[in-house]
Amino acid sequence: MARSLILVPLFAMLGASAPVQETRDGGDFSISVNVRLAVFNVSVTDNSGRHVTGLKATDFKVSEEGQSKEIKLFNAEDAPATVGLIIDNSGSMRTKRTDVQRAALAFIGACNPADELFVVHFNEKLIVGLPPETPFTSDFEKIRAALIQPNPDGRTALYDAVAAGLDRLKSGMHDRKALVVLSDGGDNASRRKIDDVLGAASRSFATIYTIGIYDETDPDKNPGVLRRIAHAGGGRAYFPQSLANLDKVWRDIASEIRGQYTIGYVPISNDNRRFRTVKIVASRGGRTLRVATREGYIIPDESEIFR
Repeated sequence: MARSLILVPLFAMLGASAPVQETRDGGDFSISVNVRLAVFNVSVTDNSGRHVTGLKATDFKVSEEGQSKEIKLFNAEDAPATVGLIIDNSGSMRTKRTDVQRAALAFIGACNPADELFVVHFNEKLIVGLPPETPFTSDFEKIRAALIQPNPDGRTALYDAVAAGLDRLKSGMHDRKALVVLSDGGDNASRRKIDDVLGAASRSFATIYTIGIYDETDPDKNPGVLRRIAHAGGGRAYFPQSLANLDKVWRDIASEIRGQYTIGYVPISNDNRRFRTVKIVASRGGRTLRVATREGYIIPDESEIFR
């Protein structure tokens, strides 16, 4: 299958006049030189919450700012993804460390074997799990080693960690990108603000999933922030009732990433930086399905378009 030439998250410049993607039903989409695409990763479920597979491009309708758009890129395959794991390593995580590492390993085991991953641990500082010469890896043992860090301690720089994760995703090789953030949602050490993170999410191709784990008596817990970050990234916020449920949550996220559809279209032609609303509808056999994706996007600066 030909790999699309998307150069950056969400808003991309293609540089070849060639088929960009082949759908499962065998249809090709051709795109001319210098056509920019807005690209969305889309999860589709039925009324029972089960993932719906096997849809075709003709089963989707896309509109931007109320204008119907023709789908120019469509991928329904279990395609490899670039995935970042952003894990809270502050003092509040001290009693949860073993359960978090076990669940993260369950997630890796459920990923596409060709996924490229990275790990960022954070307290008031950011600690990249992989060595500098290895920004991403598909090696399970290297990721296992990256998940092992000193005992949790210190304050929490959640916003800095999420922003750093989104920035690292830009250099990933795969079009499908995701960030999985595990924290109690509190932040008492970041230089970034929550609005910085939400803005970065609006300019990113990544789907963001958040996992909130905390004690009810934890004064630093902030589930609202985790919901806002996930919503801005077109993903979901999870709040498992106990640490025993973490494995299932991480596996559910891995399954959702693998089951996503990737859809691209030529956006409205102007270069302002306002937020553009996008609606994607899916149906099968006359029945409307549930679609989870971001509500729109902001066109990034040129410095973000070409990396």
